[in-house]
Amino acid sequence: MEYRKIGNSDLEVSVVTFGAWAAGGWMWGGTERSEAVKAIQESYNVGVTSIDTAPVYGQGLSEEIVGEAIKDLPRDKVQILTKYGMRWDLEKGKLAMHSKDNSGKAIDIYRYAGKDSIIQECENSLKRLGTDYIDLYQIHWPDITTPIAETMEAISQLIQSGKVRYAGVCNYNADQVREAAGAIELVSNQVPYSMVKRDIEKETVPYCMAHDIAILAYSPLERGLLTGKMKPGYKFTADDHRASLYFYKDENLKRVDAFLDKIKPMADEKHVSISQLVLRWTVEQPGITIALVGARNAEQALQNAASMDITLTSDEINSITDQLNKLELVP
Repeated sequence: MEYRKIGNSDLEVSVVTFGAWAAGGWMWGGTERSEAVKAIQESYNVGVTSIDTAPVYGQGLSEEIVGEAIKDLPRDKVQILTKYGMRWDLEKGKLAMHSKDNSGKAIDIYRYAGKDSIIQECENSLKRLGTDYIDLYQIHWPDITTPIAETMEAISQLIQSGKVRYAGVCNYNADQVREAAGAIELVSNQVPYSMVKRDIEKETVPYCMAHDIAILAYSPLERGLLTGKMKPGYKFTADDHRASLYFYKDENLKRVDAFLDKIKPMADEKHVSISQLVLRWTVEQPGITIALVGARNAEQALQNAASMDITLTSDEINSITDQLNKLELVP
């Protein structure tokens, strides 16, 4: 496994970081708790020392699973990345979505990052995670109802009290990152990035690179699209959020499948899967510090970790990119 520092900090994390959204079950058609715990533990055994989660993932369940998985591990060898600012238990801020929890109960999710709310969220997360500090605390989504300075003041307070080590943001554009960085020492921006979603390369990546802010790429396999396992006609379960996304239209599945067929010979030559090749390409892109990769079981987790054993030359990277640039998806 490889490790990289997060921005201008001494926080070093594994280049493949365990993404625990699916572990919470919410929006993913449920979860098997014991399988999720085992996946995190097996990942750690092969060098995946960092885990990214959030309270809203399963409305606390993902953080509880992470806490269970790491309770017997040396705390100073594990990096916990979690978030705040998505409330399902408080009607404040901006309504983000109508949803259902894992039991099928209707819930409303609000984007809210007021100071008092953050302080309380941090206490709740620490309890669920079974720890007394969070390595990287990130606002989950921009909150247009609360000044960024107020939000970051709360995080500064948590850092001073020792409950948080470093401040990060998620889903911020370059202007929002600039404003946040003016209020606190910001070390990271977690944003969606994959072979088929590269819009951050225009402004966000250059800004973050110029200001030593790490980019944590989430959904690098585009939630399964880039695994090569999804074919036209693929059926999702009723409560799987991917069913409504344009990426998974049959025409796009067909086009992505054709692209993956073009890079498959390189994967075969290196005796790796398409998913592993995709992950290696992703973390080799300019400005991309780490990739957050989810796993529903230990087998998937081990395969994700092994992607960092692959070596790609600059010519091979460019060859993949050349093929990728010819791929066009229909909206």
